[in-house]
Amino acid sequence: MPHATTADGQRIAYQVRGDGPPLVLLAGQSNSHAWWNPVRPDFEASYRTITLDWRGTGHSDKPDEVYSTPGFADDVIAVMDDLGLATAHIYGASMGGRVAQWVAINHPDRVNALVLGCTSPGAAHGYERSRELRRALADPKRTGRVLLDLMYTPDWLAANPGPHPVLGDPNMPSYAKARHLVASNKHDAWDDLPRITAPTLVLHGTDDVFSPAANAPLLADRIPGARAELIPGARHAYFHEFHTTAGPIALEFLAQSD
Repeated sequence: MPHATTADGQRIAYQVRGDGPPLVLLAGQSNSHAWWNPVRPDFEASYRTITLDWRGTGHSDKPDEVYSTPGFADDVIAVMDDLGLATAHIYGASMGGRVAQWVAINHPDRVNALVLGCTSPGAAHGYERSRELRRALADPKRTGRVLLDLMYTPDWLAANPGPHPVLGDPNMPSYAKARHLVASNKHDAWDDLPRITAPTLVLHGTDDVFSPAANAPLLADRIPGARAELIPGARHAYFHEFHTTAGPIALEFLAQSD
């Protein structure tokens, strides 16, 4: 598996599939590239898809040090550099959407089009999950079940018992999970969002309470020229359960910037 080396000497694993213009897919907090596996084929017919394992996950290095969403964005650029990509489309979901914001803010000349899925500008100005939900997620006896219910509708879970690749990298060290949580919680791109120049689509499920759906119009209003699309009935993993709706929306948008 190929690796890119970052400015601070860390090795970031990445994966490439498909043909066409490059599309970088960025996973959620504490997840490896496996987050995108169920829907990656939807994009491979039109794009050369690129995923990566965040530092702390998968086959990437796992330093026990401070992580941040701007730092993760620099790791994305390191992967693009290793592949010789001057530009790419960027599609980030959940924490990946937070990282994607910084890629577009700090490296505007590297982003052709931007898709931000089920994400937020950060706690300081965004809409956060409830206190009750945070308590439930902190209970190790309930976390897995709570996460599943946040990601998918009951009917879909009944018909799809798993495994579910969006629940986190099972081999991730506990210290790295804590580092990811802090990085995501400290994300705050609010003041810089108006600097985004890439065409931007914001996608969100209407029934997402993990990252509340009210964040979608908030981001779209803050980013010049952006538009929001809400997927009716979808929860946090809208891109998976509702991929037959969400995938074509993203593909149509990206095609306008090819």
